Amino acid sequence: MTIKDLQPAVVWNNFYGLTRCPRPSKHEEVVRQHLLDWAKAHKVEAFADETGNVIMRVPATPGFENRKGVILQGHMDMVPQKTADTVHDFLKDPIETVIDGEWVKAKGTTLGADNGMGVAFAMAVAEDKSVKHGPVEILVTYDEETGMTGAEALKPGLLKGDILLNLDSEDEKELCIGCAGGLDAMADFKYKSLPVPRGYQAYKIDIKGLSGGHSGMDISLYRANANKVMVRLLIPLLERYGAKVCEFNGGSLRNAIPFEAEAVVALPAEKVAGAQRLVRKLFRIARERYLQSDPGMQCNVVRVRKPLRYIEDGVMLNACKAIAACPSNVIRMSQSMPGMTETSINLAVVRTRRGHLTVASLMRSALNTSKADLALRVKYIFEFAGAKIRFFGGYPGWTPKPETPVNKLINDLHIKLYGEPMNVFATHGGLECALLGAKYPNWEMVSIGPTIMYPHSPDEKVHIPAVQRSWELLKAVLENIPEK
Repeated sequence: MTIKDLQPAVVWNNFYGLTRCPRPSKHEEVVRQHLLDWAKAHKVEAFADETGNVIMRVPATPGFENRKGVILQGHMDMVPQKTADTVHDFLKDPIETVIDGEWVKAKGTTLGADNGMGVAFAMAVAEDKSVKHGPVEILVTYDEETGMTGAEALKPGLLKGDILLNLDSEDEKELCIGCAGGLDAMADFKYKSLPVPRGYQAYKIDIKGLSGGHSGMDISLYRANANKVMVRLLIPLLERYGAKVCEFNGGSLRNAIPFEAEAVVALPAEKVAGAQRLVRKLFRIARERYLQSDPGMQCNVVRVRKPLRYIEDGVMLNACKAIAACPSNVIRMSQSMPGMTETSINLAVVRTRRGHLTVASLMRSALNTSKADLALRVKYIFEFAGAKIRFFGGYPGWTPKPETPVNKLINDLHIKLYGEPMNVFATHGGLECALLGAKYPNWEMVSIGPTIMYPHSPDEKVHIPAVQRSWELLKAVLENIPEK
């Protein structure tokens, strides 16, 4: 059995088509053309705006012409994450899916259900003539995962609808009515490369097997951060064993909790045995701390060919201490919505290259003031350690409006279909509704979707029964949209 054999077939077949398209953020050319070709083949009006968003227009079902217009919205790009032992080129290779009980997963990579499943739902509405609906527009944005560029570039007035149904939520029983804003930070330590002394042996330290996950949705799970685990090992090696750090690279995306990191260190030959014992001891402590959240955490130390040069000690030590000191977790829980994260930070990516050690972080908050306070905290930590830091890519939050008619409609239909109300909440993840709502302030907006677990990590999976139930809910919502 493959995903093309699953129900509803109209959704799964369209999702399968998306898995055939390489579509990491900023490399959406193939999937964009796929969407346009698909629309042409199904006689759906479609075009790409001048920046690269794809827009489709679907006429109302006969008798539904006077209903309010609905925009079904998702994003075409996906987060490209894979395990260290998986061979996959996200610019060329399709995503290979597997069915595991009630779940669909990928083979060693992210699945792309975030947000390929939402796009597949929208395509299914356009394709399935049995779905009753008023005028429908489909907006598929690009580069959502690395900056919401497509949503930011969308021009006001291009879309005519009244209600935005964002299809990028990740729990079938949740009705999302708000989201956090975000801000990126990049700290830059400039360093000199020095010759590795004679009598040193080189070793690669690998931290891997961490759970990782979405830096918004999963940050409250307090999972281990591979970069911070690594610096806890490197600092005593630098201070007590005369280690020379030649490379340090960890994490891959600013909105994914880093689940792997590696460093190459050179050690005096006579101190290797003691250094290895220390690494094992410190890693045992880290593993015990995160035994519940990251049971697969591993640390491997292997000898490698000695590099020619290393990063000057003072800069490396200061950078490691700044990474250790900088938070990477929940900063504050919401006071107005109990159980929800208000403010957080993900210390996401560390790179050493051509005289620069860079540290990328993503801050999120439902409150602009809290986000600004956190940015100052990060700025002071890294500046005190000798780095230059810049902030960029800021975007606003989406302020919840619980009493809008579309919220009540969806919740009432969920009760009618499944016998229970939805959980109305605001997500700590970033949603394009925040940017789109600023351009179209008169829209009613809400976000729904099937259950997707562990997005932004190779463990990403989508729940098959939830896809069926979410499809039935979406059809019911479209059929019951009120008249203008």
